[in-house]
Amino acid sequence: MSDVSVVLVSHDGASWLPAVLDGIRSQTSPVAGVVAVDTGSKDGSADLIESTLDAAGIPVAVLRESSGTSFPQAVSLALARLREHGIETEWVWLLHDDSNPAPTALEELLAAAFVRPDASFFGPKLREWPSLKRLLELGVTISGTGRRETGLERGEYDQGQHDQVREVLAVNSAGMLAKRATYEELGGYDEHLPMFGNDVDLGWRAAAAGHATVIVPQAVVFHAEAAHRGVRRTSLTGRHTHYQERRAALFTLLANCRSAALPFQALRLALGSVLRMLGFLVVRSVGEALDELAAVVSVYGRPGPLLAARRQRRERQTGPPDHERLRRLLAPWWLPYRHGLDFVTDLAAAAGNQAADVAERRRIAAAERDPSPPVARHNANDEEDFVDTGLLARFLTDPVAVALGITAIAFMIGARDAFTAVSGGSLSPVPDGAGDWWRLHYESWHPIGFGSAVPAPPYVLLLAALASVLGTEWTMSLLLVLAAPIALWGSWRFLRVVGRLISRYGAPRWLLLWGSVSYALVPLVAGAWGTGQWGVVVASAVLPWLAHAALGFAEPEASRRWRAAWRVGLLLTVLTAFAPVTWWLFVVLGAVVVATSALVVRGAVRDRDVWGPPATALVVPLVLLAPWWLPALAHGAGGGFFLDIGRWPTASTDGLELLVGRFGDLGAPWWLGLALPVVALLSIIPRPTRIGVVLCWLVATVAAVVAVPLGLFTVDLAGAATQQPGLGPVLLLIHGSWITAAVLGGLALTERSPSPVVLPRLAQGATAVVGLAAVAVPIVGLVWFSGWGGDELEDRPDSGIPVYMSQDAQDAPENGILVVRGTVGHGVTYEVERGDGPTVGEDEIAALTGEDRSATDMVADLATAPSDEAVAELTRRGIKYVVQPAPADGQIATRLDATEGLVRASAEDRATRAWQVLESPSPESVEGHRSWFRILLLVLQAVAFPLVAVLALPPLRKGRS
Repeated sequence: MSDVSVVLVSHDGASWLPAVLDGIRSQTSPVAGVVAVDTGSKDGSADLIESTLDAAGIPVAVLRESSGTSFPQAVSLALARLREHGIETEWVWLLHDDSNPAPTALEELLAAAFVRPDASFFGPKLREWPSLKRLLELGVTISGTGRRETGLERGEYDQGQHDQVREVLAVNSAGMLAKRATYEELGGYDEHLPMFGNDVDLGWRAAAAGHATVIVPQAVVFHAEAAHRGVRRTSLTGRHTHYQERRAALFTLLANCRSAALPFQALRLALGSVLRMLGFLVVRSVGEALDELAAVVSVYGRPGPLLAARRQRRERQTGPPDHERLRRLLAPWWLPYRHGLDFVTDLAAAAGNQAADVAERRRIAAAERDPSPPVARHNANDEEDFVDTGLLARFLTDPVAVALGITAIAFMIGARDAFTAVSGGSLSPVPDGAGDWWRLHYESWHPIGFGSAVPAPPYVLLLAALASVLGTEWTMSLLLVLAAPIALWGSWRFLRVVGRLISRYGAPRWLLLWGSVSYALVPLVAGAWGTGQWGVVVASAVLPWLAHAALGFAEPEASRRWRAAWRVGLLLTVLTAFAPVTWWLFVVLGAVVVATSALVVRGAVRDRDVWGPPATALVVPLVLLAPWWLPALAHGAGGGFFLDIGRWPTASTDGLELLVGRFGDLGAPWWLGLALPVVALLSIIPRPTRIGVVLCWLVATVAAVVAVPLGLFTVDLAGAATQQPGLGPVLLLIHGSWITAAVLGGLALTERSPSPVVLPRLAQGATAVVGLAAVAVPIVGLVWFSGWGGDELEDRPDSGIPVYMSQDAQDAPENGILVVRGTVGHGVTYEVERGDGPTVGEDEIAALTGEDRSATDMVADLATAPSDEAVAELTRRGIKYVVQPAPADGQIATRLDATEGLVRASAEDRATRAWQVLESPSPESVEGHRSWFRILLLVLQAVAFPLVAVLALPPLRKGRS
């Protein structure tokens, strides 16, 4: 009689069972009998097993259990039934209802057991069912991060390359041959692992107890993996298979690791799960990311089952664990890092494939619009005409590449002042550390001036994130230095796509070079860079990428349009953070586009998939920047919605200056900006590209119309100052539209145009003159910027405050410095400095904070008739020093000298007067209220930012197959 009993566990497996039962009947090695445990099947699986095996003459006992019976419980019930009937076979062969054994599977397993009497568990080679050739498992182990490791490549076919019998950590329960005594000695499968991971856990415990588990590749079982692939849903698997698998992996590692390593392992798995969540979000697998979080909460939130499992293992342990065997069988420590590197590589490859797919679809669309055959080209500037004579030779023989190299060098020369700590003009000094920006972003009350509840500008969050890696000085330096190259890169990509929309070949590279360099120079020659209007500089780098993303609204597939909406919304959020007027600009532009579309294609605007993506893109910044604009409205700082960021006030800009691309009297010579609108206007003449040029002029006109009301009012700032709304984004959009129009007009005159324009001789001469003038624009702009572009940028300016007072103010915010300027006869102004003085972000809060009448009255009292109450008010408001920078008003100084409670303090400059308040302020003097509403908005922002970022990403992960 055979010494093997078969335990078959089934649940709604009628579609697989006929083949599985046929596999049992056809085994070349006989079995003593079959105990089948059916867990609440509704498809007649139990009756099918009983009738089929009875007809084959194989002894069978079918146990009909409830659907909540786990796999470990099912095996235990089957072994108990064998004991009840006095069947004491040495071996138990476990099969699933979706695992079909080859006819010689059992014979090969028993043969290996005869050769390896020291081993207690034997597993077959698992191949995919129904493909039959693809390998699934030849033994399994687990990494330190909980990843199930098979040692196989994804989709690897069986060609006999792994057919060596060897010891492994564990084998799958589908087809495992187990020595019954050892299985029962170890306590069988752990009931805390009802469906997944119990095989690895059993193998781990067996190895620790000194028992060997062997894989036998000559034995083959075909496995459908119904539960793992989500084909079969039960009350144990639920709807979230990944959650169950991840929970099992965490439980297995924590239940079996050594006690000394448990704290480290628990911390590592928690942090690793967070990284895995981020990885799943990056590949747009939001459900699996949430499953990852749920698995951690399930295991860590209920430590009782885990502690009970560890206690059971200690109680069953009869000797010291075999750590040497475990070390050999567990996955090596470096394997998770290799998987991480593979993930990054796959991500980059998927992103590249996605970009190539988009480019190919656009080329196909362009070819459908212009089916004419390609024109032969022998231009040395074309990419296809490079001769493979070495990288340097190819570079030197390509005029476009050389021109780009010269442009990059000119950018670096012009930005030379930004390679150190820099400030000047509208740019304030940066704080000492990233923590200052994080604190500024999260605070509800800022110890700025006499205290302010005005929220931090929205860009502070982005600066804090960058500065956490780069530091504050390098963050600002890199923003200023790299803005122009990034703007050039983005405009090149945008113009290339726009050119391909007109012609199947797109614009020539020399034309793209002219357009992208001209655009990158707009904020530089306009004076924004040299005067520290860094928000405009950063906005110029983001704008072409946003325009490139907005082309996705024209995609034929609705899903791609919605993805473009999230991408545009995210970029618009960044753009609005650095240039708030941009949002209003695009609202008006969006309304014009929708109205125009309604007139041209009346039915299109009724389709939500047409107007929905642009509308969503406009709403995204409102949600992501809610911690800024809602509290700003509540505290009367709504004027900041219309201002360029930076230190105010700045010079005003009129319509003529917008036309020539200058901010006030700043920037390059005015005549340099005249060529661009002239060239853009002449670009309307060629018929092949006229529609595109008119659209560019429409965008420029909308921007100009928006600039009209912006130029008619001013925003009130602290200290009775006023500021014109920011016209930087308007200038960028107008000149960017003109450059695009000029590129399209130039395309009509090239051989790549769908129908090149043939000009008469006189017109050719005029075109040549205009072309030379246009070419001179970026050349003169580069020369001007590299020599005179950064006049007002400098190191930290001298505040006139004694150094020791500034250092004392940096130690504690309550050591504030009241700086009084002016005279009694002509008026007195004041400001309060704390910390390291007004830095990026803080100056805007101070400027938008409304006047504190009581503080003004206090300063007036100090300047005219100082009293004990005024000095006491200084202490209550966190003021330790009073300073009159040179030239100091003698009348005010004399009165303060005679004021009780103030003592004369030293100053490096004799013309500067300073006093110290005798009573030291307390830390509570600068503390303010905590806004739970703002905290709620910050939590919303922290959740919304990664969510929108994930929605904006291309789908890089395929679903389960």
